Amino acid sequence: MSMNYNDFFQGCVDKVKSEGRYRIFANLERKAGEFPKAIYRSPDGKVKEITIWCNNDYLGMGQHPKVIAAAKDAIDKCGTGAGGTRNISGTTKYVVELEESVADLHNKEAGLVLSSGYVANEGALGTIGKLLPECAIFSDAMNHASMIHGIRDSKQQKFIYRHNDLNHLEDLLKSVDVKRAKIIAFESVYSMDGDIAPIKEICDLAERYNAMTYLDEVHAVGLYGPRGGGVAEERGLMDRIDIIEGTFGKGYGAMGGFITGSAPIIDAVRCYASSFIFTTALPPAVSAAALAAVEHLKISNVERQKQRINVKLLKEILEGAELPYLRGESHIVPLIVGEPTCCKDVTDILMNDYNIYVQPINYPTVPRGTERLRLTATAAHSIEDVRYMANTLKELWQNHHVLKKAA
Repeated sequence: MSMNYNDFFQGCVDKVKSEGRYRIFANLERKAGEFPKAIYRSPDGKVKEITIWCNNDYLGMGQHPKVIAAAKDAIDKCGTGAGGTRNISGTTKYVVELEESVADLHNKEAGLVLSSGYVANEGALGTIGKLLPECAIFSDAMNHASMIHGIRDSKQQKFIYRHNDLNHLEDLLKSVDVKRAKIIAFESVYSMDGDIAPIKEICDLAERYNAMTYLDEVHAVGLYGPRGGGVAEERGLMDRIDIIEGTFGKGYGAMGGFITGSAPIIDAVRCYASSFIFTTALPPAVSAAALAAVEHLKISNVERQKQRINVKLLKEILEGAELPYLRGESHIVPLIVGEPTCCKDVTDILMNDYNIYVQPINYPTVPRGTERLRLTATAAHSIEDVRYMANTLKELWQNHHVLKKAA
């Protein structure tokens, strides 16, 4: 009997549904100038205004007048698309200036812009690892899927060290010939737990064991450091990192990814990375918007200060209510629920009864049993927004026991 392909794939979907981790995407229309407010269109056709609490536009730069004006100006001058790959007519003046800007941001010789942060990690780690003969790659156990993808594509030997465990990392480094090429790949801010890597200590190990350092700063660029260079800049460590990877899709409120480093390393990725070579370049409006955001945050600290005030207040109220959030150093506040169906129920209650949108985070994004709400207080939230959100969670926890699965 021949296979019924539709039935087979429906079975795959049904399995996800039976485990309580089927993802439903919220149909949103962000309101320019009013973020984090948005219009939500429910599956039954109802429309209402909601407040977003799971957005990566951490500083509200996607709504900033400078950024919007830059995008509009680029469209007026150049139209919409780039028209081709970077090699075939797609290298606009906006993307060239953007690469110069991120190189300056990280005090590196060169920068390279790619279509997303995912593609930047996959392309850079896969290419650099592949080019280095007999390279050994050391990867933090909680690295993003894009980093894992790139490391796998390199087809080199990999060593996975326990999350932020320096002793385990050193033991693995010791097991490899000191003369052999090595890369230590890690993140600064880990987006699901909100903790921060021991960057200095990892750099110390890299120097001791002759390893390159590859740092993913996607959840930190724009937010940390006097010019928004990330955690490495804030801690005075950028010069000790060989390759810094970032995104324009979070703190900068646009789209695209990038890497910065020495000119030979960046040029090698440009020459060899298929995900760069064969991908249509970012549109002029997107590159212009990203450039405006990067340049603004090099000189403005207003957005960073506002966000930190909001994050501090959110954590203080959750702490006072004894809610089970992970107490990391960063701006990301994960509230642990611990069960997928309950996690979805909580987010439904927040949306339906309180006009608050938070997307449930379930397996495989996080391990089973650690399902959570990943709360992000942005610079665009008002103090009233923060108090309303935190006190709503407090009420659900204390009076309605909605979150008792997490206890």
